[in-house]
Amino acid sequence: MKILFIGDIVGRPAREAVKKILPDLIKKEEVDFVIANGENLAHGKGMTEKTYEEMRESGIDCFTSGNHIWAKKEFIPFLEDKEIKVLRPANYPPGTPGRGHEIFEVGTQKLAVVSLMGRVFFPVDLDCPFRKLDEILKEIGEMPTLVDFHADATSEKRAFGLYAAGRVSAAIGSHTHIATADEEVVENTAYISDVGMTGVRDSVLGVDKKLIIKKFLTQILTRHEIAKGEVEFNAVLLEIDRKGRAKKIERVREIV
Repeated sequence: MKILFIGDIVGRPAREAVKKILPDLIKKEEVDFVIANGENLAHGKGMTEKTYEEMRESGIDCFTSGNHIWAKKEFIPFLEDKEIKVLRPANYPPGTPGRGHEIFEVGTQKLAVVSLMGRVFFPVDLDCPFRKLDEILKEIGEMPTLVDFHADATSEKRAFGLYAAGRVSAAIGSHTHIATADEEVVENTAYISDVGMTGVRDSVLGVDKKLIIKKFLTQILTRHEIAKGEVEFNAVLLEIDRKGRAKKIERVREIV
């Protein structure tokens, strides 16, 4: 099974890049299933029905997310719809709208996708992602499983990856928008600290660089505007066997 995981898609320029790159990439690499972190789809924060449908039509099968999934209030009810393939972090407290994992049919195989969020540096009171993973794995049993661990601290990501090693097919980091170069397979589990973003290259995390630099210089909060220009598309391509063992993880980076 070949799985493509696309890093945080930031705003309209990134969506346009995905539409240009993804269909050909799926054909070229014979990708079986595409996952993307979608929490930044709509103007950098949150998701709308329109942006969701736009990206689904481009070839994305499932979206994971993180803390920004709640930014567009009108989309929250859609998280309860099982026909909408968007996961929110599974370790939000009971009663939170939506679901944190789902099992998909990929050809003749099954694939579990899990969305989890770290706790270091986040101003939210979340359940333990390590223990939540244990609960989910006990519930779903043995099958190919990919986890998007949406977290800030590389130490927490690394610890989680090693905790999950040998029990999931892939533990993929997201959130920082900066790609790391530590991809590896550990105990049959593919790992990377952060896939990076799909967003404007000449920017600060996809946002207009002038606004962010001014914010650091003056310490005055300002409205974030999505940058314009060339887009970098960051993803990882995974190869997983029928027993759920990762055989390969490879970074994919294209400029458009």
